[in-house]
Amino acid sequence: VQLQASGGGLVQAGGSLRLACAVSGRSFSSYGMGWFRQAPGKEREFVAGITHSGGSTNYADSVRGRFTISRDNAKNAVYLQMNSLKPEDTAVYYCAVARTRLSGVVVTQPTGYLYWGQGTLVTVSS
Repeated sequence: VQLQASGGGLVQAGGSLRLACAVSGRSFSSYGMGWFRQAPGKEREFVAGITHSGGSTNYADSVRGRFTISRDNAKNAVYLQMNSLKPEDTAVYYCAVARTRLSGVVVTQPTGYLYWGQGTLVTVSS
């Protein structure tokens, strides 16, 4: 299984970015997906997740209302639209494939994910 995240970059506070994650090597439409981030000196934290069908989503309180996760099962891709970015959103963002097949619950713990992408850096300047 390979995950390729893209779309990171440098943006001013208040700006927007759209991250994408392409997944190959697994039955993509059967597994939930998640986005996590890790800032320097901090632990990896949950950002957003979506179930295999896209029917349920969940967000960290810090991003709810600003970020939107979506998926396109025909393209084996998951996206994270990030609006109203803040300097505290600066981190390396990782996409991940959930361990459990056909789960109707969005997993928020990193241990609930089996495969991880390489990360894409998002830097928000003030």
